[in-house]
Amino acid sequence: MKIYRLVKKQNLPISVDKAWEFLSSPKNLKIITPDYMGFNIVSGADRPMYPGQIIQYVVTPLLGIKTTWVTEITHVMDKKYFVDEQRFGPYALWHHKHFIKEIDGGVEMEDIIDYKVPMGILGQLVHPFLVKPKLEEIFEYRQKKLIELFGAYNG
Repeated sequence: MKIYRLVKKQNLPISVDKAWEFLSSPKNLKIITPDYMGFNIVSGADRPMYPGQIIQYVVTPLLGIKTTWVTEITHVMDKKYFVDEQRFGPYALWHHKHFIKEIDGGVEMEDIIDYKVPMGILGQLVHPFLVKPKLEEIFEYRQKKLIELFGAYNG
């Protein structure tokens, strides 16, 4: 069983309060997800984030195939971090930690995603040229979109 890890960091010239307000609202995930993914929240994003919250999305990650993705917010520490875990969806495992910390002139955001692809050895074979590049592309889009929304960090 191979578990992969993706780590992304980004600094933004905003306060912890502003970063938390944006990132902890499930509704804002659509804003920072590429349009081609057809990301739509079906249910569960009608209140501020809390442990135990179940959020259901429909996404089109590959080849125009719509996929239901259900995540649970398992941990929340106000203005510090939250964790979402896939309960149903395209991955065999998805555990995504979001950290926010104050730095000089802004905030550092760190995403740590531990994930496992489905389909055993076949999934592992396609990971390097299909899954990993797609995740990199999504997080690159996210970084550009956050700069567009909040400005570039020049600390």
